[in-house]
Amino acid sequence: MTTPAEIADALRATSFLEDFTDAHLWKLSRLVTPLTLVPDDTVFSEGEARQRFAILISGAVAIEKSSDGRTTRLVTLGAGEAVGEGLLLDDSAHGTTARVIMPGIAMVLARAQLDDITRESPQLYAALVARAARAISARLRRADATLVGRGRTLGFGGHRTRQEHDLLGERDVPYEALYGVQTLRALENFPITGIPLREFPVLIESLAAVKEAAAQTNFELGLLEQGHADVIIRAAREIRAGRHHEHFLVDMIQGGAGTSTNMNANEVIANRALELSNQHRGAYDVISPNDHVNLSQSTNDVYPTAVRIALHKSLSGFRIELARLADAFGAKGVEFAPLIKMGRTQMQDAVPMTLGQEFMAFSHTLQEDVDRLGEAQSLIREINLGATAIGTGINAPPGYAELACKHLAVIAEVPVVTAFDLVEATSDTGAFVQLSGVMKRTATKLSKICNDLRLLSSGPRAGFGEINLPAMQPGSSIMPGKVNPVIPEVVNQVCFEVIGGDVTVTMAAEAGQLQLNAFEPVIAYRLLRGIDMLRNACIVLNERCVTGITANADRMRYFVEHSIGIVTALVPVLGYEIATDIAKTALASGRGVFDLVLERKLLTREQLDEMLNPAAMTVPRDTQEFSPVTIPSA
Repeated sequence: MTTPAEIADALRATSFLEDFTDAHLWKLSRLVTPLTLVPDDTVFSEGEARQRFAILISGAVAIEKSSDGRTTRLVTLGAGEAVGEGLLLDDSAHGTTARVIMPGIAMVLARAQLDDITRESPQLYAALVARAARAISARLRRADATLVGRGRTLGFGGHRTRQEHDLLGERDVPYEALYGVQTLRALENFPITGIPLREFPVLIESLAAVKEAAAQTNFELGLLEQGHADVIIRAAREIRAGRHHEHFLVDMIQGGAGTSTNMNANEVIANRALELSNQHRGAYDVISPNDHVNLSQSTNDVYPTAVRIALHKSLSGFRIELARLADAFGAKGVEFAPLIKMGRTQMQDAVPMTLGQEFMAFSHTLQEDVDRLGEAQSLIREINLGATAIGTGINAPPGYAELACKHLAVIAEVPVVTAFDLVEATSDTGAFVQLSGVMKRTATKLSKICNDLRLLSSGPRAGFGEINLPAMQPGSSIMPGKVNPVIPEVVNQVCFEVIGGDVTVTMAAEAGQLQLNAFEPVIAYRLLRGIDMLRNACIVLNERCVTGITANADRMRYFVEHSIGIVTALVPVLGYEIATDIAKTALASGRGVFDLVLERKLLTREQLDEMLNPAAMTVPRDTQEFSPVTIPSA
């Protein structure tokens, strides 16, 4: 695609330039420059001056908005659409970033060429501005279709609808919507959490992976003709790349064991496949959500399989961040290794240790759970795809389960395996309970660590004050100068949520009856939400707390030198009873252990210097070298 004629033909086929005159296309083809779209490259970035706009010939681009280091995907644009057309309308900086999500080709018009058009071809410029306005209007209509439900009716789209029917009758569906009548009913039936499926992209992409694997398998087994299989696979791949997620609107908690989620996926893929076939949305006599997209499948094998893939992928990300947090504590353990402090048990002075030992223990206990989560992750890989309704494989051809699993492992990049007993696998939720238990274990440990960080940093003058947490924000609307440990506090609350979610998962798993558990939606919601929250909590705790912790060495040493806890080191030589009497006297009189032992002539100064050296008390040592003590007679 290098000659003006080839470029003009490519531009003519785009929806953005629909009905453009040949004269305008001919001029434009000599001004635009082809751009190869590489996934994760940016066409423009938020905050940059507007310098170009692009018309997508192939591939796809996501429009993203960043806030506080987090990126939100607003919309995705595909072949035929324009990106950055705001250049035609004003000179303000880009308010979003355009990131490539599918490889392809775009035709780019730079500001310099646009300036030339404005001066030399005002009619062409006016035509481009009109197309930009039309594109913005179309996006408003599409956005409108994705906001329908929960009591809201059509607004921007002018009440344009298409009619669809199901078992219960006919309904009007927003014309621009890729979802269909069953999704519309689910929006009306389940206004529960206000958290739609689109808030969990990993689950949407996992559903699309299952549908792609099923279509490929059905084609190879002779059940689906190539034309249908090709467009279904293309639609599923677009969804896996991040497109069309705004049309996945059903609430995460729903009745029906996930049927609404499965049908939402079936309808979006069917309608997108129809578009790719140059058919109208809703033309289900051509490509059907049930007969083609859901061929050889049931919600009862699709939904749990997709949930397991989503959990597996989510766990991989969580384990990475948990390991990084453990490493951050470990780095502090090394940094604080020389610093002596008083260890405590049951909130009372115990024996000396180093602050490095304390932080290294935090590191090791979290690293253990990176491994435990890996073990739970391995159980999640067993799937029941091919089981269909209850595990008997009704309506699926021989060999379907094995072949679908093989394709799914490649597509999803997860080493899934087909369960040995599909009837058992369809009704059993044991792997979810296991995972939830490990997540509760991790949350419990993480919360305990945050409790310790808050306690060790308490003060600054009337508390422990042994460490300092980074100051993140003012702590009080009435008390000047107060700074609170807000990062450990928010992580505590995440952990409370996950621990409570374990009860939900347990009850939902127990409530399953006979050949199916109808409550997997709430299990999926709690697990996926809990993993996301724990992952985010690890990032926040690491980046906004742990790496900035500092120690108050003098204060910690003061506590050691004035604690009666060091008397424990004398027990092997003096005996428990004498050591207890020394501790009691020291506590009552306010005098030091060292002075009382010398006064009673129980040990020499040299022996005491060695035995009560705080650094020496932080590691095992041999006390047999000290002379036995003869207790003086009264």
